[in-house]
Amino acid sequence: MTTTLKQYEPAAGSRILSVGAARGNLVVTNEDIAGPIDSSDEWIQKRTGIVTRRRADRDQSLLDLTTQAAQEAIEKAGLTGADIDAVIVSTVTSPYATPSAAAALAHNIGATPAPAFDISAACAGYCYGVAQADALVRSGMAENVLVVGAEKLSDFIDETDRSISFILGDGAGAVVVGASEDAGISPSVWGSDGERWETVSMTRSLLDLRDAAETARRTGDTSALTDPESKLWPTLHQDGPSVFRWAVWSMAKVAQEALDKAGVRAEDLAAFLPHQANERIIDELAKQLKMPDTVTIGRDIKETGNTSAASVPLAMHRVLQEDPSLSGGLALQIGFGAGLVYGAQVVRLP
Repeated sequence: MTTTLKQYEPAAGSRILSVGAARGNLVVTNEDIAGPIDSSDEWIQKRTGIVTRRRADRDQSLLDLTTQAAQEAIEKAGLTGADIDAVIVSTVTSPYATPSAAAALAHNIGATPAPAFDISAACAGYCYGVAQADALVRSGMAENVLVVGAEKLSDFIDETDRSISFILGDGAGAVVVGASEDAGISPSVWGSDGERWETVSMTRSLLDLRDAAETARRTGDTSALTDPESKLWPTLHQDGPSVFRWAVWSMAKVAQEALDKAGVRAEDLAAFLPHQANERIIDELAKQLKMPDTVTIGRDIKETGNTSAASVPLAMHRVLQEDPSLSGGLALQIGFGAGLVYGAQVVRLP
């Protein structure tokens, strides 16, 4: 006799039910950070579009940011933590390799024993999370999935670095993805290009820091640990021109593919929510995609900075806050960054 295994009952579709946000509790101006990179407010604004960036002080943790954003999203969805069936956190700045930030967040919001896991996909991480949440909900494995993109990038910056540190901010954006009778999330376009692994990366690994400490203990020479010029702590660095070219040319193709897979055109969109990497990149992507003036373009970068995995949901939160009439419209969201990795989909705004 053949035994037939039971399967989950699939859902017709999925959609984003709500969005929540948290930003670092410090407002950092261009003047505040211009000195160490021998720059100016004018140069930073011209090159990036950033006027201020939000950063968290030492007392505001990554978990604090994720919890605040998650609680807003859950409340707006009319749910409680107990209604969340899975928790996904995308981050590259958790202070612990393990256990996951997602497990701690699940506990904070009362979602235990929901499965919880982190993903490391940098600036594409939120879109990766939405792709996974969409699959979980449509397969029937979960009814409501919490997706959070969160970073405390200020823990990993070199204030003298002119390549990336001056654009970075801290924050968290959260969405609840739930079951829907109609499709509210299109097929995702996602991928990676590991040949460009070093284009956006850390200056060194944690193993280098370990080795330096071991050498200091063995020899008694602690100069490498105490000399500020040694810069042993790993910080972020990028090859700016290479990233700009890749983002502008390759990501425009990815964004167009996402539109094609969704079966929509640029003029069908209510909003365009690209990764908040640089305002020049945002403008060039919009130009290549021929975004009409009727499409609202997310520009959270101006006041928040580049928050990596948090940037797309923070941009969504801001456009809906500034224009609630966008709710129910279609938005193209795309994230791209270190890896190099990318992810995009068209979603119906909550």
